[in-house]
Amino acid sequence: MIGCNFCPFAAKALNKGSVRFVVRSNTDLKICLETLSEEFQYLNENASVETTLIILPADFEGFAEYLDMINKAELFLAKENYEGVYQLASFHPQYRFAGAPDNDPANYTNRSPYPMLHILREDSITNALEGFAHPENIPNTNIDFAGKKGLKYMELLLAACMR
Repeated sequence: MIGCNFCPFAAKALNKGSVRFVVRSNTDLKICLETLSEEFQYLNENASVETTLIILPADFEGFAEYLDMINKAELFLAKENYEGVYQLASFHPQYRFAGAPDNDPANYTNRSPYPMLHILREDSITNALEGFAHPENIPNTNIDFAGKKGLKYMELLLAACMR
C-alpha cells in the first residue's frame, strides 16, 4: 500500500502513529459487527487515531462471504448513524473489482495478506484531500501502476508480505 503509493496519505498516517491495528481471529459476522462498534467507540474517544484496520487472519477467506460481511458492515455503519463520520474500505487476498477478471493486476490495489475492514474518518479524508491536486485520479493512477508492473510483480509483492 505504502510502497506502491496506492494511498498517497497512508505513509503520513503510519509515520504519525495514527493508525490502529486490531486483529480478530475465529470471528463470525456477529463478532465482526461487535468489533466494528467497539472501534467506532474507540475512534470517538481517541481523536489522535485517524484510522483503524481490523485484520481477520482466519476468517472470511472466501471473497463472496467477505463481500456479504462488508455489505452488512456498511448497513451497520448507517444504522448506527456513522454515515458522514466514518467510511469503510475493504481489502481481501482475493479482491476482485466487479467485471474484472481474477488475473487483472488492478485487483491488487485492494488485495491484502488477510481479509480486512478499514475504518477511515471522513474528516481525515477531507483534510488529506485539501490541496491535493486531482484526487479523483488516484484510482486510475493505481490501476495504471499495477498494469505497468504486471500480474507477476503484483503477485510477488503480495506474497512478500507473508514472509
